[in-house]
Amino acid sequence: MKRTILDKLKSRKLWVAIIGVIIGIASAFGVDASEYTQLAGVVTSAISVVAYIVGEAAIDAAGAANKDKDE
Repeated sequence: MKRTILDKLKSRKLWVAIIGVIIGIASAFGVDASEYTQLAGVVTSAISVVAYIVGEAAIDAAGAANKDKDE
């Protein structure tokens, strides 16, 4: 099965890996623990927004495909 980019963006493993890279880079620059928490909150919020947008786009695309099929 061929995975689309949208399927890949929905992967929790991908987002955990991205968060890990961001935290690793932040620790290399001397970020303290309170800033880690703030950074994790920002990344989690951004992921939630992206997941919602991708999900709604997929629903809209499926609805449009079904509408075209009915006509």
